[in-house]
Amino acid sequence: MVDRRHERAVNEAAARFAETLAESYRIVYEQAANAQQRQRRLAQDFSERVMDHLREQAESGQAASAQLTDQARRQQEAGRAFAQESAKAYVDFLDTAFSQYREGTQRAAGSAQEGARAVSESVAGVVGTATGAAGAMADTTAEAMRSAAESATGQPPIAGYDEMNVGEITSRLDGLSEAELRRVRNYEQRNKNRETLIAQIDRRLEATP
Repeated sequence: MVDRRHERAVNEAAARFAETLAESYRIVYEQAANAQQRQRRLAQDFSERVMDHLREQAESGQAASAQLTDQARRQQEAGRAFAQESAKAYVDFLDTAFSQYREGTQRAAGSAQEGARAVSESVAGVVGTATGAAGAMADTTAEAMRSAAESATGQPPIAGYDEMNVGEITSRLDGLSEAELRRVRNYEQRNKNRETLIAQIDRRLEATP
């Protein structure tokens, strides 16, 4: 009886030990599994945070790049607009200045022609009242007075000079005196300043004794 009780006690103790050991292993496995799950969750959370941070950085960089590109485009458009406005203002200024200069030149030329015409008409009236005996001397005096009047107003001694081209004026130079050639040269230089015509006049002046 004693041995049987002892054997039963030993078996019960072994069974309890086995159960306790199994429970210990179960707890260890559960804790290991829970720790592994926690590690996976932590790793996943860390990975998602890194990706979110990188995504935010990329979006911020794209926004900054787009803003810089837009600012550069606006600056280029403003520079183009400023250059166009400046060029237009400069062209308008040149057009205005040239128009004023042309109008002033035309007025001056018209005044000079009117003055020469008035003086010529006055001289012609004086000559018309002279006697027949002094006709030749009056003609010479009238021509001298006309020449002096034209010289005073700056007009060349060639009628219709402003409407002639270089060839037409050159053909009229041979019959002019040195003083008349100089008047033609001065008038041409002050107005159209055609180099070929001035060169023709200079050659005739150099050939004048």
